[in-house]
Amino acid sequence: MTIELPDARGRLRTYEPRTEPLALAAGAPFASRTVFSAAHVVADPYADTTPDSPAAVDWDATLAFRRHLWSHGLGVAEAMDTAQRGMGLDWAGAAELIRRSAAEARAVGGRIACGVGTDQITSGTLAEVRAAYEEQLALVEESGAQAILMASRALAATARGPEEYLEVYGHLLRQSAEPVILHWLGPMFDPALEGYWGSSDLDAATDTFLEVIAAHPDKVDGIKVSLLDARREVDLRRRLPQGVRCYTGDDFHYPELIAGDDRGFSHALLGIFDPLGPLAAQAVRVLDTGDTAGFRALLDPTVELSRHLFRAPTRFYKTGVVFLAWLAGHQSHFTMVGGLQSARSLPHLARAYELADGLGLFPDPKLAEERMRTLLHLYGATP
Repeated sequence: MTIELPDARGRLRTYEPRTEPLALAAGAPFASRTVFSAAHVVADPYADTTPDSPAAVDWDATLAFRRHLWSHGLGVAEAMDTAQRGMGLDWAGAAELIRRSAAEARAVGGRIACGVGTDQITSGTLAEVRAAYEEQLALVEESGAQAILMASRALAATARGPEEYLEVYGHLLRQSAEPVILHWLGPMFDPALEGYWGSSDLDAATDTFLEVIAAHPDKVDGIKVSLLDARREVDLRRRLPQGVRCYTGDDFHYPELIAGDDRGFSHALLGIFDPLGPLAAQAVRVLDTGDTAGFRALLDPTVELSRHLFRAPTRFYKTGVVFLAWLAGHQSHFTMVGGLQSARSLPHLARAYELADGLGLFPDPKLAEERMRTLLHLYGATP
């Protein structure tokens, strides 16, 4: 059987879906790398909402997907941008997600780290930004999860220079109960974060970022870098204090960054490890044996799919992630918080299906094909 898929020019091309998925099974915990998947949320398709309404979440399906990731040995990075944080999921929704996911992690023994931000406010004084961070940090710590200090739109709008970033982050690190992960999210993911750390010059911003870490190395477990610049990430990780990890957030270059070189490597906290979860887990277990070539052989072919999902405007990668979760049978519908299922075109989604199917990511290829055909019919794109 073949399927007719639209290309970027609106022309139909013939694709022959694979009939068998890649054999991917759960295995032993990872030994050489710490790996988090930034997980998406599943919307409630029956909720009567608008894009401006508070998020309506299908909690059963959302938590089931986290159990799927934990079953393969991955940690869950919760309430991050993959979960549409700041793009449909407000702080009230994120707080509920953190509470529920942290409780589920305790119940199944899964690893979890949760995003701490300032999305209760859009702007304000430095004191108000600190207070917003503190409220979220307290909730995450009370839940028993590790904290990820996310980049703040409100701080980017308020801070007048590097010194004010040093002040805010220093204050938060001094009061954190356990070591946190610092998250540097680039403007390609969120344009409101342009000039973070007090400068649009990335070299100057890097110096400020490292100054924060150097002042509190005992309170920083690691850093998550999402700049889509492999060279800069390697340079940065080589400048980290001993014991501070680098978690790559580079969805363009993750195989080489995780594999590393003779001077070090990156751990991982990645949105692409939402759809790639089982395959990524298998690749890391191969790497645990010292087989770097085998690791790259499994993971390198996935980069084309990742670059497709994360292409500009990068912040809309979530649409492709949720689309693939629907095709894979992890949820019963292709509906997103805030209506973001409309944020990518049909040709974009068709190519995502083709690339994911070619990798063998769908546990039931026939179901994925049937759902792709349903979407094509809905769009009127059937020959």
